[in-house]
Amino acid sequence: MTSPTLLLQRLNAIASSLRSSGKAQALLGLGSVGTELGRLDEYSDLDFFVIAKLGEKQLLIDDLFWLRNVAPIAFHFKNTNDGHKVLFQDGIYCEFAVFEEAEMKNAAFSAGRIIWKEETFNESLCVPQIPSSPFVPDNLDWAVGEAITCIYVGLCRYARGEKLSGTRFIQSYAVDMIVACSLRFEQERPDFKDQYQNERRYEQRFPGMAQWLPRIVLGYDRVPESALSLVEMIEHYVSVNASMKKEIVNLAQHLIQH
Repeated sequence: MTSPTLLLQRLNAIASSLRSSGKAQALLGLGSVGTELGRLDEYSDLDFFVIAKLGEKQLLIDDLFWLRNVAPIAFHFKNTNDGHKVLFQDGIYCEFAVFEEAEMKNAAFSAGRIIWKEETFNESLCVPQIPSSPFVPDNLDWAVGEAITCIYVGLCRYARGEKLSGTRFIQSYAVDMIVACSLRFEQERPDFKDQYQNERRYEQRFPGMAQWLPRIVLGYDRVPESALSLVEMIEHYVSVNASMKKEIVNLAQHLIQH
């Protein structure tokens, strides 16, 4: 855990280091250190883009001197061609990518906050050009069908001893599909909505549906119980095919009893 004040101070120090290096044009804060400062807390980390000067991108990726000049690094690894994930020795964690101007128009990111820029830098480059939104099924019947069949297939795999696969089919794939349909079942409450992941801040955005989560995500050893509760949850909002429900309930109860 790190105080929000220290996180913002570290981000400002990174900006100063980049300015001193002469290798960058701007630093763009993203997420909770970008335009969503209202959700910044002691569990936040630093997400940012560095916009490099022409020809300097690879140096800033290969040599993290501009971060080491700010504070000692305990761990880092290159997680993409464009950047790293980094843990400083004092516990501050960050994820970053480095781009040149020409690459920004094809970069996928949410709106951010310019922490520092050179006077001549074109701020419009930091406006996302690629629209993004989390997956929301267009057809509710299709989504429910996918969820129900994932539950059935998951139970079959669990029954033959493929417990990991069964767990994922039911508590990941099927649950993810129903979570993606949440707007069809409950009015979303105002909160910081993630542009890429439906599950982010789900408990705050859909408190009614979130009450089901402790019953439908029960873990590796209680997959049949999760399946029964998930069918009950789905049926609370929409109709479920009677034949599929019967097969699922019978198989789940058999597994629980044996």
